[in-house]
Amino acid sequence: MESGLGVVILAAGLGTRMKSDKAKVLHEICGIPMIQYVVGAATEAAGSNVVVVVGHQAEMVRQAASCAGPVHFALQERQLGTGHAVICALPSIPAEVKQVVILCGDVPLIRKDTIERLVSDHIAHARDLSVLVVEVENPKGYGRIVLNAEGELSAVVEEADADATQKKINIINTGIYIVKRAFLETALPQLRADNAQKEIYLTDIIGIAYREGRTIGAVKGSDSSEIIGVNSRDDLRSAETVMKVRIGEKS
Repeated sequence: MESGLGVVILAAGLGTRMKSDKAKVLHEICGIPMIQYVVGAATEAAGSNVVVVVGHQAEMVRQAASCAGPVHFALQERQLGTGHAVICALPSIPAEVKQVVILCGDVPLIRKDTIERLVSDHIAHARDLSVLVVEVENPKGYGRIVLNAEGELSAVVEEADADATQKKINIINTGIYIVKRAFLETALPQLRADNAQKEIYLTDIIGIAYREGRTIGAVKGSDSSEIIGVNSRDDLRSAETVMKVRIGEKS
């Protein structure tokens, strides 16, 4: 894989909808904490240039993540949003990293091959920012991908901020990005919490990139099951069903 590649994994949340006092990424899929699947894919793609952002039950998450590969850690003491989490991670990203992939610790089905395809497309087109998107039948709960009149990526609108027209868009943001480090370092300080959730959204860097005339693009994933975000017990069961099929295919 491209030298100079790093990965940030967002894993600080508690996950109140899981109806558990356990940190979300410690919930198990096929007997393994979900964070370990994400760390496994990340280290396969980027070696030891992986930073896991921890918060709730930080020490337990550190222990679980360390079992899956060589990683660095960053602490997000207050969970103020995904953009804030990456701000917390930035000082821990190794100096040689020039391109930063951002993954979610609660999206355990992401594959190394998909990460590598995202990275390759991003580098081949010399972009400042690329986002992994997928088309789904029911986009409820996900950020919608907004295209301009020329069909170019211009913004991601979160569900809580979307109007009726935007809610009909079925191309969604997976929450998985690759960003040129130099752009990331200039974009993150511009993020503001002026939205319905009062959080610092990482997705807002897309709008910043668009306004600055940066080179941005979307890479379409071929398998929407890879981006199942585990936010509830039902999601956990769905992810486990897919993982069981995968394990069966390997055996």
